[in-house]
Amino acid sequence: MRHTISVLVENKFSVLARISTLFAARGFNIDSLAVGETEDPGISRMTIVVKGDDCVIEQVSKQLNKLVDVIKVNDFNGIEYVERGLALIKININKANRAEIMQTVSIFRTRIIDVSQDSLTVEITGDENKIEAFIKMVMPYGIKEVCRTGIVALARG
Repeated sequence: MRHTISVLVENKFSVLARISTLFAARGFNIDSLAVGETEDPGISRMTIVVKGDDCVIEQVSKQLNKLVDVIKVNDFNGIEYVERGLALIKININKANRAEIMQTVSIFRTRIIDVSQDSLTVEITGDENKIEAFIKMVMPYGIKEVCRTGIVALARG
């Protein structure tokens, strides 16, 4: 099962290394990781997406709470939350496919951020399903590069 975990930590060096080591030591691959300062510059929020059963994730959450620099751990499983990711995608274009690609860009409400004679770079934000659907739609035209952020998430309300 996919779990999105939010971890508030003290904004200090090596915190990320200790947390990623904790996951690696238990044989978990982190599917997505995003870290950034919160409204308080002394605190950072880590959003971690990992696959595992509820029992194992509960154990990892308990171990995270034991780390000195961890302030709070929330597993969003079973609660309402919003999540977003960001991707920059460079797509091959030519005169023949330009109109079709522009239509797809419009349908997905992406933003064009760079244009050259043979490529178009777009910015897309949304949940993983939206980003994956867009990538599938433009893949036949040829994708030169993709750069994705990790998921960021907050509980609703």
